[in-house]
Amino acid sequence: MQGENQHLDFKFEIADARKIARTFSAFANTSGGRLLIGVKDNGNISGIRTDEEVYMAEAAAHLYCKPEVEFKIVPHKINNKTILEIIIYESKIKPHMAPWKDKEWKAFVRVGNQNFLADKVLVEVWKSKFQKEKLLVRYDDYEQKLFALLREKNEITLDDYINHWKIKPYLAVKILSNLITIDIVDLRITENETFYSLKV
Repeated sequence: MQGENQHLDFKFEIADARKIARTFSAFANTSGGRLLIGVKDNGNISGIRTDEEVYMAEAAAHLYCKPEVEFKIVPHKINNKTILEIIIYESKIKPHMAPWKDKEWKAFVRVGNQNFLADKVLVEVWKSKFQKEKLLVRYDDYEQKLFALLREKNEITLDDYINHWKIKPYLAVKILSNLITIDIVDLRITENETFYSLKV
């Protein structure tokens, strides 16, 4: 069995529907994926213990994802053990939010074999891509300043842009998200930060 990756995650069990909802959110917000329940992180088959896993998955998708996430459950028998394959489809109505700390709801994204919090810029990109109106982008002073900074530094964070040019945060988010949406700027997501660069 292949290891965890961009489209595959293993779970020994679903102990908390709220936590597993983050994986549902990440797959739905990115490019879809499969969650195998009853499989250890090393790929060994442990099997599910009760049908409770199905109800927990349903709770994760329907109660703890906003909006709800579409999924399908396929049971498999391997060496007399049952595992559940939960297929989560890439969504057309991003972003999907799930519970986070302090009762906040946040959007998640799948990068490699991990789920990360999506930053404000990426959330705006998703919203823009799924709006029907055409996106009009003007290259004004703030955009030119962003291009100059990107050419100088190659890669920057949102805070770099805000602090370097003393731009208002909401405006920085809007400019970056617009330029990503029209394929001028690229982004690279890590566990602690998102970085932006000019598309080659």
